[in-house]
Amino acid sequence: MGANSSNALYFLISTLLNLYLSAVLLRIVLSAVRADFYNPISQLVWKITQPVLAPLRNAIPRWRRLDTAAALLLLLVSIIYVHVTMWMFDMSLATVSGVVYAALKLLVLAGNLYTVSLMFQAILSWFGPGVNNPTSNILWSMNEPLLRPIRRVIPPVSGLDLSPLVAIIGLQVLVMLVPLPNIFRAGILG
Repeated sequence: MGANSSNALYFLISTLLNLYLSAVLLRIVLSAVRADFYNPISQLVWKITQPVLAPLRNAIPRWRRLDTAAALLLLLVSIIYVHVTMWMFDMSLATVSGVVYAALKLLVLAGNLYTVSLMFQAILSWFGPGVNNPTSNILWSMNEPLLRPIRRVIPPVSGLDLSPLVAIIGLQVLVMLVPLPNIFRAGILG
């Protein structure tokens, strides 16, 4: 296989796995913040993740607000992502290192997912402040628990809420501090 076809295959596999990881992570987050289940975005996330999670949910019970079956699936898919990436680059990795890299991958993915959601929420607020639509409702449900503590420390200045900017900068600093090799950072949001 040539270099271009290897790069294309890596891009395709990495993107698909990252998209699925993002969907499962969104399911966990939306469940934890008790977002509106009947929202079209929540329904999309549920339908994408349900075929794999249905058998797991019968065997693994929830723990408080945490969907433990989804958390286990998230970790397993992340481990698969790490090992497939290593295999594609003809490298080997110890099992323990694979689990550590998978957990670090999830931290980076969560930080990037929240960064993107905060940016979308900020952009939506410019075009239609106070507009009630499915996207803004989900984004508000996801981001408000993160922004509320920041607003307590940094109140709005002249009516301008700076908490999303502070959260985005903080999240990106944390993502940069995660000791994850660049080979695992590639792809959508990850």
